[in-house]
Amino acid sequence: MTAAGPGPTPVRAEPREDAEQVTQLLPDEPVAVEETQGEWSRIKTAYDYPGWARTAALRPVARTGPGTWLPEPRPGENPVDEARAYLGTPYEWGGMTERGIDCSGLVHMAYRRTGRLVPRDADQQEEAGARLTEDELRPGDLITYGDEATTHVAFWLGNGRILHSTERGDVACVLEEPESADLRARRRALVRIR
Repeated sequence: MTAAGPGPTPVRAEPREDAEQVTQLLPDEPVAVEETQGEWSRIKTAYDYPGWARTAALRPVARTGPGTWLPEPRPGENPVDEARAYLGTPYEWGGMTERGIDCSGLVHMAYRRTGRLVPRDADQQEEAGARLTEDELRPGDLITYGDEATTHVAFWLGNGRILHSTERGDVACVLEEPESADLRARRRALVRIR
């Protein structure tokens, strides 16, 4: 088995440094190496996310069960409280840390901190959740947004407010704010991760 070394380790869409960062591996996160090309390894994360990482950033490990890298599940823990720990964190496409995080990374990491592994991208998170009606929406549920496809996700806080990582104009960080009319018009789904 292989795991990420000290990190975060960028995971790229292609095996080159200037390729898009699609996610990041955190220290000790297990990965499966599917192939190696020169200095790069095609990997798949524990949450089934593919990409390319520098081979030198990976290390062999004897055991990588959930208890070695993922916190024990804490029933009743609120992912929104975990997401609030990132307030003010800069927006970074593919980011997963307090140094930079994107919208779906925020959702992923908020659940991960409570010991639950959810998909990495907004469209995958939408698919993994149970669909809700407006009347069923509760604080902590997710709202996905997009025009042709799902491109953004936010936590619903209630009273018209959301918590998300956003990049627009002069704002590029994790924040709580009222759901804008523009976002509301682009709602795709209301979902609950169980």
